Order: sequence, then structure tokens, then C-alpha cells
Amino acid sequence: MIKKSLQELADFTNGKVIGDGNIIIAGINSIDEAKKGEITFIANPRYLSMARSTKASAIIVSSDFKDSEKPLLCTDNPYLAYSKIAGLFHKKPYHARGIDPNAVIGNNTEIGIDVSIYPFVYVGNNVKIGDRVSLYPGVYIGDDIHIGEDTVVYANTSIREGCKIGKRVIIHCGTVIGSDGFGFAKDGKVYHKIPQVGIVQIDDDVEIGANNTIDRAALGKTWIKRGVKTDNLVQIGHNVIIGEDTIIVAQVAIAGSAEIGNNVVLAGQVGVGGHLKVGDNVTVGGRSGITKDIAPNQIVSGIPAIPHKEWLKSQVCITKLPKMRKSLKELESKVEKIEKKIKSELEG
Repeated sequence: MIKKSLQELADFTNGKVIGDGNIIIAGINSIDEAKKGEITFIANPRYLSMARSTKASAIIVSSDFKDSEKPLLCTDNPYLAYSKIAGLFHKKPYHARGIDPNAVIGNNTEIGIDVSIYPFVYVGNNVKIGDRVSLYPGVYIGDDIHIGEDTVVYANTSIREGCKIGKRVIIHCGTVIGSDGFGFAKDGKVYHKIPQVGIVQIDDDVEIGANNTIDRAALGKTWIKRGVKTDNLVQIGHNVIIGEDTIIVAQVAIAGSAEIGNNVVLAGQVGVGGHLKVGDNVTVGGRSGITKDIAPNQIVSGIPAIPHKEWLKSQVCITKLPKMRKSLKELESKVEKIEKKIKSELEG
């Protein structure tokens, strides 16, 4: 079991201790379930009231928070400090399992050292697998694939032929990478399949959630750049490019040939139309629809997506529509009466 003093944890996270820095911490837990010997965190102001009632021995807080009788680890980014400390206490040492005899390994395949290839994994021909790669049960690796070192592919994931997976990539259960893009040419009433002969390239330090589908390019590549993180149930169409350090939340769908910039956030259930560009540092609110290019450095929401402040104003108007409709009918009635009166006077 790992044990650290509060001061050691502060040094580890570039934080500052208020109170007893010598107390020993042996774990981390949520603010309502933490017990003596554990540290908890407050990253959202709504939980500040629980700081007095928690049984944790110490609390990770923002630098401007000091109202607590408990020892505090103060930092400018409590959530980041929490992630580092959680990783410290819950880091599992890697133990290579080797290649299980029930795995199928193709011809002319290069496999690095200290790998873990579990039962019922299929690895095709001409595949290169880096050091310390883990392939969990039921993983399918097609021909001519390259997987970089320290990558983890969880159970029942399929990576089809020709795709390139970088280093330290995490791919969660049930994801399909390199399925055919949705491309068909119409001849009268008949649709003819367009061969999808490109690949998917996933760069280093990407994490792909469970049950994602990432289509191969028609030509060239579908490209997921360094540091991208996707939630569960995300669909990425053929020839899409996702910029570095972008976050894609659950149930987002991105149509073919769209280009998403760096440091973008696509909130839940966002839809992005094909061949569109979303600029760097854009945040798109949940359930929004992108129907045109979005310039960099802004927050947008709605269907179609518009600047977030404009969308908020429009939502206020929507709630007032029934009252406005009633007022309009009353005004129309009054105007009609006035018009009749004027007409009657003129005719008289």
C-alpha cells in the first residue's frame, strides 16, 4: 500500500499545505465516502458546504479556499491535482503475460517485448506490435497494422487492415476502427458502393471510449491527432481530421471529411455536418448542430449552432412565446376594432 504525507502530495502536485503537512494519506475518495487516512477534493463550488462534514483527513481545494478545520492541499487546479494523486494511489504495475496459446498470430508479424496478448486474440499478417502492448480477449487486429508501444486495446475491439495506432493509446471495449466509410454513388435509383481504400491513423496519447466507430478514409486517412479523448458511443466518419487535445463527449457524430481543430470541445450529442471546419479552441454546447464552418476561439450552441450568448437570449424568448402570442392576439383584436371604427366614421 502506498502511503504519503500531505506535504509529499503537495510537492508532487506543486501545491501548498495549510495545516498539518505530516499527516499520512493512504488513499483518495469522494468527499461523501472518504474516511480517515484518505484525501478528497473539491473542484466544484457546489460541494464547498460538504468540506466541514467529510471524514477525509485532508482536502484538495483551490488556492482561494481556506474555510476548513481540516488540513488543506491548495492548488490552482484542484481537479488536475486530484487526477495526479488518484493515479499515484491506483497505478497498477504492469506485468507482461506473454502470448496466450489460444491467441492466433499471423505470418510475418513482429511482436515487441513484454507484451500481453490474451486468449482468443486474432492478429493478422504483416503486423507490427510494439513493446508492452496489451491486447485483451476477443481483439481483432487485421493485416498490415502498426501498433505503438504501451498501447492498450480492451476486449472485443476490432482494428481493420492497414490502420496505424500510435504509442500509449487506450482503446476501450467494443470499438471498431477502420470500418468502411459510408460512401455510395447513385445511378438512377440504385446505389453503388464506393471502395473505401484509405486507413485510420491514431496518433500518440489518444484515448478512445467504448463502442466508438471510426471509419476508414475513402482515400488517404481518417486522422485522430495526438492527445484526443473520446467518450463512449462516438461516430467519426471517413476522412475526418480531429485536431490535437480535442475532447469529444458521448453520442457525438461527425460526418465525412469534416475537420475539427485543436483544443476543441464537442459536448454530448453534437452533430457535425460533412466537409465543415471547426476552428481551434471552440466549445460546442450539447445537442448542437454544426451546419456551417465555425471560426476559432468561440463558444457556440443550438441548432443551427450560433454564438452561445445569442443562443441564451433566444432561449429566453422561446419561454415567453405563449405570452407574446396571447398579447399579439389581443393587439390584433384591438387594431381590428379601431380599423372598423375609423372605417365607420369615414363612411358616415
